Amino acid sequence: MKGRVLVAGFATRHVVQSAYRAGYEVYAVDHFCDQDLCWYTKDRATFEELDEIPAAIETIASNHPIDIFVVTSGAEDLKTPLPLFGTPGDQVARHLDKLAIQHFFEEHNIPVPRLAAEGEYPCLIKPRRGAGGWRNQIISSKDKRREWEESWPGVPYLCQQVVDGQPCSVSCIGEGSRARAIATNEQLLRSEGERAFGFAGSITPFPHETTEAMVHYAEQAVSFSGCRGSVGVDFIAGQNPWAIEINPRFQATLDTVEMATGCNLFSLHIDACRGTIPDAMPKPLRFAARRILFAERDLTIRDDLKHLAPRISDIPWMGSEFEEGAAVVSVYGWGKTRAGALDMLDKTITHLRRYMSRW
Repeated sequence: MKGRVLVAGFATRHVVQSAYRAGYEVYAVDHFCDQDLCWYTKDRATFEELDEIPAAIETIASNHPIDIFVVTSGAEDLKTPLPLFGTPGDQVARHLDKLAIQHFFEEHNIPVPRLAAEGEYPCLIKPRRGAGGWRNQIISSKDKRREWEESWPGVPYLCQQVVDGQPCSVSCIGEGSRARAIATNEQLLRSEGERAFGFAGSITPFPHETTEAMVHYAEQAVSFSGCRGSVGVDFIAGQNPWAIEINPRFQATLDTVEMATGCNLFSLHIDACRGTIPDAMPKPLRFAARRILFAERDLTIRDDLKHLAPRISDIPWMGSEFEEGAAVVSVYGWGKTRAGALDMLDKTITHLRRYMSRW
């Protein structure tokens, strides 16, 4: 056992699993506490609202000595006396503000969609803070902008030029002044409704004509950012790459990155926080795909799905209730080719939908 790790955030299973595989004793503060999170943790605490995370952390830390503290989305800028391995909270703050990131990319000559001029439509409207992209929306008029404002009253936002291309990302490891890309990832979005831009999965690697440029810009951005550990840079890959955001924490693409490269991202994260990053970007061994399945209606889990692991993760407990639109489970596929990975993914999804159809 290498040490005791506490992972805290809205969803932590992917990081918990990576830390467990790296040889650590793992504890978690997590909103869901799904079955498989419990497989890999010695103890855990759950919460309903994000402002309850500090109390949940205190509960775990008061009962167990913690050597390493790691955060995921929703807990990036928490202040705690625990030994943080990652980007300090006061430094993280500017990377959680999308307007500040806009100016950061511009300052360092990294291509970024420009801010839309007043009255310019269509444009992409998005909140200045928040993860997952689910409140992002392309608006076509002043009236649509007003509708968005009424839906999210008081939420600070920005409007950007609309650019065409494939949403994607580069997963990096940074040590504060240097960075190394680990993988490129195609991002799958929900593509419909008010959550059209919401994250719904990933495919690793993402071979594209702009891959070399994206890797260069991502390593440059993470190096200039001062971030430490696992850091992701989101892009839109069209004729040219456009940088969109920096995620100064573990990303939701972790599973497919590890499946595709054979790397353990938690180990790389800890090494980077101690000053060591890989000498070169690893070559992918295979293609790996993940798709999140969402509830198409209100439902209650009536079957135990654990026998489907490792083809699925984030496995809900029997009796768990989900509202329409909520994430239910993650599904995976892998293979020597992208088509092979997607074929395996589709077969498992088809199998799962037979269960879901009767819930």
